[in-house]
Amino acid sequence: MAVWNTDRLVRPFATAVHNLLRFARPRRPGVGAHALAFTPEDKLILVKLRYAPGWRLPGGGRKEKEDLRTAVLRELREEIGMVSHGEVRESSLPEVLLIEDVRYAPRKWSWEVEAICEAALDDLPLDLSPLAASWIEAVRTAL
Repeated sequence: MAVWNTDRLVRPFATAVHNLLRFARPRRPGVGAHALAFTPEDKLILVKLRYAPGWRLPGGGRKEKEDLRTAVLRELREEIGMVSHGEVRESSLPEVLLIEDVRYAPRKWSWEVEAICEAALDDLPLDLSPLAASWIEAVRTAL
């Protein structure tokens, strides 16, 4: 119960901070770093962020001069608590990598990530973000 109340109080604050940072530092095209991260059971790992609607691919922005692989693996450690992974492959999208055999231990609570789920590609959540849905479909058709 205490976590639910904390989430209700934190969400507006987290959303406001995210929006301020977003306007202060606009997103540069092509500098994102996201993962189609699959568990050893071939389930896709998705995150629900406190400041944005819908389930999304884990990821975020790249630091200056940070390569895509380093950024994606950093984001997975930060967002889902990734502890190990298998093969890392390029996708048909410039800011999305495919990561196999991801094992993770999520934190009990995070300022950024509200929830993590695992879903089969043929049984994705209905409230998937439009961008995540388009990335998943683009990669799926390219496989």
